[in-house]
Parts: sequence; C-alpha cells; structure tokens
Amino acid sequence: MSINALFRLFKQNLLWIILLPVVTAATAWYVTRNTQKTYRSEATLYTGLASGYTLLTDRVGQSMDRSSSAFDNLLTTLNSKETRLQVGVSLLNDHLRLQQPDSLVLGPEGFDQLHQAIPADWQPFLLGEPDSLRLWTRLDSLSKTATDNPVKELLLKSSLPYSINTIADKLQASARKNTNDVLLMEYEANDPAVAQQTLRYAIDILNRRNSFFKTSETKSVVSYYEDRLKAAKDNLSKAEARLRAFTMQNKVLDYDEEARTVAASREALDQEYNRELMHRDAAKAAVDAVARQMAKQGGSSATTNELNEKQRRLTAAENQLSNAKAYGQSRATLTRLQATVDQLSNELKSSAQKYSSAGSSPDAMPAQTMQNDWLAKTLEYEESVARLRVYERRRNEYQAKTSQFGPLGSQLRQLNRDLEIAEKEYLALLQNVEQSRTRQQDVAVGGKLEVLDAPDYPLSPLSSKRMQLVIVGAGVGVFLALLLLALRFWLDKRIQSPEQAEQLIGRPLTALFPLVRKPQVYSKVTRASRAMMEQLLNTINIEIAQAAGKPYPPLITLFSVRAKQGKTWLANGLIDAYANADQQVAYCYPRQTGRERRQDRPGVTYFPYTVRPDFMNVTGLDYLLDAEHNFDASQFDRIVLELPSLMSSQIPVYLLKSSVLSILVVDAQSAWGRAEKQLLSLYLRVTNQPLLTVLNKVEENYVDVPTQADSSEHPLRTDSERPLQPTRLNR
Repeated sequence: MSINALFRLFKQNLLWIILLPVVTAATAWYVTRNTQKTYRSEATLYTGLASGYTLLTDRVGQSMDRSSSAFDNLLTTLNSKETRLQVGVSLLNDHLRLQQPDSLVLGPEGFDQLHQAIPADWQPFLLGEPDSLRLWTRLDSLSKTATDNPVKELLLKSSLPYSINTIADKLQASARKNTNDVLLMEYEANDPAVAQQTLRYAIDILNRRNSFFKTSETKSVVSYYEDRLKAAKDNLSKAEARLRAFTMQNKVLDYDEEARTVAASREALDQEYNRELMHRDAAKAAVDAVARQMAKQGGSSATTNELNEKQRRLTAAENQLSNAKAYGQSRATLTRLQATVDQLSNELKSSAQKYSSAGSSPDAMPAQTMQNDWLAKTLEYEESVARLRVYERRRNEYQAKTSQFGPLGSQLRQLNRDLEIAEKEYLALLQNVEQSRTRQQDVAVGGKLEVLDAPDYPLSPLSSKRMQLVIVGAGVGVFLALLLLALRFWLDKRIQSPEQAEQLIGRPLTALFPLVRKPQVYSKVTRASRAMMEQLLNTINIEIAQAAGKPYPPLITLFSVRAKQGKTWLANGLIDAYANADQQVAYCYPRQTGRERRQDRPGVTYFPYTVRPDFMNVTGLDYLLDAEHNFDASQFDRIVLELPSLMSSQIPVYLLKSSVLSILVVDAQSAWGRAEKQLLSLYLRVTNQPLLTVLNKVEENYVDVPTQADSSEHPLRTDSERPLQPTRLNR
C-alpha cells in the first residue's frame, strides 16, 4: 500500500481513530475516579556479597565473588511464601492488639476494614490480646491449620495488606546499579504506617531466615566432621592402649635401643668367649707339659693326691668367685670368697713346695721352678674354665632373649603403624573440623544484613497515576482503532482503492467515478464525474476509430460481474453525452419487471429486452429485441448494449463478436474474489475486443477534481432526471 493510499484509509476512518481513544480514555478516567492514595516506604541494606570482608578473606587473598548466586538466593528467600506469611502474621499481630486507630500503626480506614473482616464470633478470641507473643503464636498456628478460618482467609485470600499475594505485588527489591553489595527495598500501601511496618518486618524476617539458612548449611558439615573426629579419637586411644599394654606385658621401654644393646652385648660376649677358649686351651697345654715333666722326675703319691685335692678345692672356690662377680653379689660375699681363694692358693703352694722338695734330684729341673710353673698354669687354666662356664650361661641367656625379641619386633611395628595411621587420621579430621568451624563462624559473621537506611515513614502520597492511566487508555484506543482498521483492511475482500482494484482485477483502470449522491446539485463531485465521463467518451471514440471489420453503427457493450455495479448510471451518462453531440443512440437494456416498452426521446431510443433461456445463442440485436420494437440499426449512430450481471446470466458468445468494445463496470465497495476473476477470464476468452475498466463509487479523495474553468457549469444528468428509468440509478 502506498503512502497516499494509507493516508486516504486513515482519512476514511478518521472518526473511529478519534472516537475509540476518546472512549477508552474516558473509561480509564471514570474507572480511576475513586483511586486511593498510595504511600511508599523505602529502605537500603548492605549485603557485602561482592566485596565484604570475612574471616576467610586473608586466607584466599581476596573476597570470593559470590554476588551472582548469593544475591539470587537472597531475593528468592525474600519472595518465598513463608517469608511473606511471617510478614503478614507479624503485621496482623500488631494491628489486632490495637484498641483504636493509631496513625503510627494503622489508620482509621484500615482499622475498620480489619474489624469488618473478622467475624463477630472470632473477635473475642483474636481482638484485645495484650500478650504479643501469645497472639503471634496463635495466629501462626491458625495460618497453618488444615481447616479454613478468618486468619487463614486474611493471610492467604484477602486483598488486605496481610495477604501474601498483596505483599508479593507491592514488595519490590533490586540491586543498586553496578553492584550487588546494596539491596534496595520498597513497599507501597494505602496507609503510610502499614508501608513502613511491612517493610521493617520484611527486613527483620529476611535477615533472620537468611542467617538461619546460611548457618544451617554449615552445621551439617561441622557435625559430620565432629563425629568423624570423635571416632578417630577413639581409634587413636585404642591404638595407644594396645601399645602401652604390649610394652608393660613384655617390659620393653625402647625396643629399638634394647635390640641394639642386646646385639652389641652378644657380639662382645662372643668375642670374649672365643678369647677365653684360646686362653683355656693354652693354659691346659702348659699344665699338661709341666705334669709330664714332673711325672718323669717322680713323686710321692700322697703328695700328689694332696695336690690334686687342694687343686680341686681351689677350682671350686674360683668358680664361686667368678659367679659372684658375674651376678653382682655383695661386696662382703666377694671379700669372703676372695679370702677362701687366697687361702686355698697358699695351701696349694705349700703342698707344691713339699712335693718339690721330696722329688727333687740333682739331674732334674729345679723343683721350685717347675712347681711354680705348674701351679701358675693350673690356676690360670682353672680360672679360664670357670669363666667359660659363665660365658656359656650368658650366651644361653642372650640366645633366649634374642628368640623373644624376634616376634616382638613385628608386633611392635604393627602397633606403631596402627598408632601412626590413627594419629594422622585424627590430625587430618581435626584440621577439617577447625576449617568447618571457621567457615561456620565466617557465614555467621557475614550472613547478617546491615541496614543502611531504615524504612522511612512516608509523609506524602505518591503522585496519582490517573493521568498516566488515561494516557495509556487513549493509547490503547489508538491501538485498537489501528488494529480494527488493519483487520478490516486485511479481512475485507472489497475493493478499497484504485490501486487495489488494478491489483485484484489485473487490468488498468480507464475511468474513476465518484459516488454522486446529489446529481442535480453542482458540486466538486458532479464536476469530477462529468470530467471523467468526457475522458471515458474520448477513449471509447478512439477505440471505435481504430476498430476495423466491425459493422456500423458500432456496438458498445456494458457489463459487470455482479449486479448493481452502476452500469445504468454509466450508460445514461454516455447516452447524455452522445445526445448532446447530436447523435442518435439506441440503448438496449434487460427488463426488470416485464412492463418496460420502447421509448423514444430526443437523441435516444430505449429498447428493453428479455433475457431468455437461449441468451447465450443470440447472434444479433434483431433476434434479441422483440419484433414489435421495429429495431433498425441503420437509424442510429451508436448502440449501447447493457448486459445482465455475469454472475446471474449467460454470456452471449455470438452477440459479443459484433461488439466494438466492452466496458467493465466495477463498484468500489464490492468484493472481488475468485468467482469474479473466473467469470472475467471467461468473458475475455469469448471476445477479442478492447476492454475498458471503470471503477464506480470511488471515494472523493481518490478522484482528481478539475477546476471550474476546466469544466462545464452544467452537471451530468443521471437516470433520476429521466422519467423512463427512475429506478435504475444505482443498479
């Protein structure tokens, strides 16, 4: 659609475009005539979610960025049903304890509404309760019962400020621009005190529930680690008890140190034992050599026996002295045993001297020397034998201790390993407990919302939105008008403009005739209609002049697809133009009532005809018209043939072949759809003559109106001026 066509469409529907916005604006003005005053209370909270300092800030190096999810959780908690319900219960608790209206708590209007909403049988139970805590508990219990009651009705279904729906609609919360550290809250109500108190309770309950949720998240973690720590502590105590029992049972103070001491002592003992063996063997060899030499020199058997007995006694005394030294006997015992050894040694020496004196000879070795050697080696041998016996016992003791320490080592290592594992587990869980407790304390410290600006008491109401609603109503009216206009344009299949007519019909328009409501009055419409008639007449004359092989006089055919398109009006205009030009015109038109007869007027002869069943087979006008009309085509200069609508009659195929041209008349307000297109296509297939398209009853703004200097001062005559055809003006 072009801009001009759009402007014409707006101009045609200007009344509705103006009327609908006026109606909607007036409706909005009337509906909002009793609008109540609205008060707004505002508050600001500091959350510290994005840049707050916490206990963990120094550990992580910087504050964690929890602003996105944490702020969403905060808003979700604020808008939750439970939060709104607690706000409503707290507000209702304050208002029910009032004995009379209070401007700082509840105004007269809200006071009356509250008392009217509570049934009379419930008023003694709810009104006048002095104990705030008891009343709050009662209201909270009633709000959560399964049965209906007035308190539940006020909190869940009413439109009063206690309702969770009202609180959800009026309570607004958002983050300050470019930061999530500051939460802006506001609440609107019809009472300034209600607005302030509702916002105050919302802040308190939000703070309490937010802290509860944050700390409850960490309590389960702390409890888990504490339980694990307790179990680890029990395991550690059991491991320590097992190790302590093992140490006490086996009398082991330090297993590793004792094992090293036993090994070192055993090795030293083995070395001393081996040295003592060599010493004993050497002493034995020396004693045997001296004994053999003494045997050669002979001796008294008695003396020998005495020597042997004293030697045996000396050996026994030496053994006792060695055992006493090895087992750490007292000094008195050692002194006594040493004295016995010394005595027996002196006695042995005396006996040896006697034996030497008795058995010495001039050729023998010196007896004294031999006796001294034998005695010394014998004593050395006996001492070595005694020490070897002690070494043997000590070696047996070390062997038994080594056999005992072997399995104890593996047991001790397992006990130490169990103790080490239990200790590591305990220390790790202890660290986790400390971290979780720190986190819990961090959440407890950082979970509280700080009030920067407390809810204020609004002293003046908000500016009325009535004018805005009226403007919105007018805008809605404009939108509805444009929407209806668009729907009418899209859904209406009628021809609305010349451009649309050319697009739908598929042929260019030859002439546009406006709707002439008063043809006898000289006006712009009649002037434009006469000028358009002259243009159409010129086009017809040019087409007739260019026609070849057609009989004279030329036959001009007027037709329309539907009835009442203006064919008769156009035919009368052509007839009038030809009559003014002193030409004889024959006008043939179909009968409507059956009483029409031939009529002769100056320049025009009217020939009515009957549309017969064989209308499609008519070959000429003399066959179409009644014989009584005495039709003679040679008497006329032009013949105008009006056909009935194609929608309701047959197409005279053979008659159209003698026509010079056809004029299609289309009403601008009629529909043009698929049926019209098909009938026009059939008509064009029948005839090869030129086809002129005329659009009738076009709006004035689509027609160019000539000036008075360019047009005749006499208006175009219509059928209403012709007494013969008074009913065919708009057919």
